[in-house]
Formats: sequence, structure tokens, C-alpha cells
Amino acid sequence: MADGHTSDRAQFHAMAESTQEDWAKIAACSAQFNRGLADRVLAHLKLLDGDFGGFAVDRLTHSLQSATLAHRDGMDEEYVVCALLHDIGDTLGSMNHADIGAAILKPFVSDANHWMLEHHGVFQGYYFFQHLGLDRDMREQFRGHPHFEYTARFCHRHDQNAFDPAYDTMPLEAFEPMVRRVISRPRQSIYMRSA
Repeated sequence: MADGHTSDRAQFHAMAESTQEDWAKIAACSAQFNRGLADRVLAHLKLLDGDFGGFAVDRLTHSLQSATLAHRDGMDEEYVVCALLHDIGDTLGSMNHADIGAAILKPFVSDANHWMLEHHGVFQGYYFFQHLGLDRDMREQFRGHPHFEYTARFCHRHDQNAFDPAYDTMPLEAFEPMVRRVISRPRQSIYMRSA
């Protein structure tokens, strides 16, 4: 499919004109492309390397340290991958980074882990918003939500404390197989048939 022959490509110019044969070609190419998703995600995560943003450790080290803390705390593989990728949006969504990680992992993680990723920015604010003139209790708007305590625990145990240059942080290579396994198992997508 990668050779670029026009016979391997759909022939329509507007989706309304497409055929089942066109979509079979597209689906085959899509399956091949999706096999590289973990590599693309890991490559994007590496963009955080060397970006300190004023912190004591760079953003990649923070991500690795967060995942290391979660792993050493006995959290399951999916949670550890969420910890690793929770700030992957810092490069493209600096004003809404939590939304980026949540969007990337949504098809692959539980509702609890997705909600945690999506809301961790507000919950993390509990530890520093007051220094920026913001309401550190902004997370209280979500009090009573089934995943409130889960997200608060993530921020307390595996995020706000992951800025230690002296910590024995595990290398990215230790987490790569976990990322590959989690991202290879979509749970939900508009492109999947319902069970």
C-alpha cells in the first residue's frame, strides 16, 4: 500500500461518490498506518526532552518520573502509560495540555483514566494556583464526580511530586513496551463496530 500506485488508492473526489471498494483500500492503508501510532506518540513525547520551562527537571524527565512513581506504586500498566503521557500536550496545547493527552489516549483507556487525564490540569492547580492569583480549589467544581478522588490521588502521588532531579527515574526504554501494548488495544472509537 505504501508504493503509491493509483490502483492502491480510492478513486473518488467527494466522499458522497465513494464506494465500498474505495473504503476497503482506505481501511487497508489505515491499518498499516495505525501500526505506527506508538512510534509517533513516543517520538512526540521525546519533544519534551530539554524543555525545562523553568522547572527543576525537563518535561520529559517529569513525565518519566511520574510514570516511575506510578509503576513503583504498583499501578497497572494502563495507568502507568497515562502517567507517562499525561503532559504530552505541552508542546502543541500549552494552554490546554491536559486535553491533548486525554484525546490521544481516549480510545485505549478506561473512563476513569481518560477523565483523570482530561482533568489533571485543574486538579494539579491545587498545589500552585494560589501563586498565580488563581483559585487553588478550582477542582472543587468536580467534587462528587465518581473520578474526583482518583484524579486527586494521581496528582498528589504521581504528578505534583515528580520534579526531583536526584530521583532514580526509569528510562523511556522501560516504558516503551507498555505504551506499545496499551496503544495496540483500542477499546472504543467511532471507527469500531459496537459489540
